[in-house]
Amino acid sequence: MSIWWSLHLRREAASVPLARRLLVGTMETAGVDPDISYDLSVALSEACANAVEHGGDSSTGYLVTAFIDGDTCRIEVTDSGPGFPEQPRRHDRRRPRTAQQAPQPAAPAHDEHGRGLFLIESLTDHVRVRNRPGHPGAVVSFDKILKWREDAALLRAS
Repeated sequence: MSIWWSLHLRREAASVPLARRLLVGTMETAGVDPDISYDLSVALSEACANAVEHGGDSSTGYLVTAFIDGDTCRIEVTDSGPGFPEQPRRHDRRRPRTAQQAPQPAAPAHDEHGRGLFLIESLTDHVRVRNRPGHPGAVVSFDKILKWREDAALLRAS
């Protein structure tokens, strides 16, 4: 069994907790381990906050799509803003296996901007950041391997 949902949200601060609550409710209903659900909800909040802050003029919205398939959850946040400065800026990172491969912070700890992507990278297993092909805007997608509670609804449905 798989679950997916998609939201088109206004670029308003109030949309961030709405997306987060929907994700947490879905994860809880499906039976995802609360620690994994928390990590994903914080990562989603950061991606949505970036879309609200950088995602274009106030008349445009942004799109959040979440997909649970098997033991993986993928979340994608797409906005209509100017995109990333370097055309195209691509970032594709998988969780490092050794300390020598550990990623460097995206911004210094004292910098107010740039920590959101670093936090998303720290909380998830795979992150991809890119500009939308053929359209203005940016896409931030991230995956996390799920752990399940013993009473998980998706495990019983399989």
